[in-house]
Amino acid sequence: MTIELEKYYNKFCEDKRLTRRHGQVEYITSMKYIHEYLKDKGNAKILDVGAGTGRYSVQLANEGYDVTAIELVKHNLGILKSKGSTVKAMQGTALDLSRFQENTFDMTLVFGPMYHLYKFEDKVKALQEAKRVTKSGGVILVAYCMNEYSILTYGFKENHIRESIENGKVNEGFHVISEPEDLYDYVRIEDINKLNGEVKLQRIKLIAADGPANYMRPVLNSMDEDTFKIFIDYHLSTCERQDLLGASAHTLDILRKE
Repeated sequence: MTIELEKYYNKFCEDKRLTRRHGQVEYITSMKYIHEYLKDKGNAKILDVGAGTGRYSVQLANEGYDVTAIELVKHNLGILKSKGSTVKAMQGTALDLSRFQENTFDMTLVFGPMYHLYKFEDKVKALQEAKRVTKSGGVILVAYCMNEYSILTYGFKENHIRESIENGKVNEGFHVISEPEDLYDYVRIEDINKLNGEVKLQRIKLIAADGPANYMRPVLNSMDEDTFKIFIDYHLSTCERQDLLGASAHTLDILRKE
């Protein structure tokens, strides 16, 4: 899996993803909620697990927070380090945070790992490690790729649904069945709930990080700035609606460690 991820991220420009219009929606939304739970914690210690090229960790460090970043892919880690921030960046995996003691961080971000962990037990391990290193009362934010986005886009829009069913990549309930070579794993809300139950983490909120933005890429790209700002306002006013969550490309699960 590590080799496949290295090859993928050596070609895929992760640093630019969140600067494109659809990515901006995800970034703006995620930062809004990060700031909401950092309120009155100016000296907070933050751990960014699966930090990518540091889009979140570098910004938070620039705002004055004490940020540590863990990234598996050397290429991404190199870009993160080249940005010259105060982020303490190191190579590592979400499955093993043993270099950190228990109850170390006020907030832990797990924004990348769940995209690429396809086994239930590995997802549980990543959540357990995030929980362990987070302080009691601290907040853990976990991002997921959602099943219906994959079915609707890759399956129907790009016309791969029949081959996916025939190849066993989609089951009779239209749930994506991922394996390591697929790189990405897709979940439904009930899958996320099952993980939280296993790890015993209390949910504060589950939000649609980007809502319909990924479905609307050409539309968003053609908008003028004023219209795009209105779209952001619309999205932020609807991103907590439970009836819209499942079809979002990404969800953000906001959890508290008791």
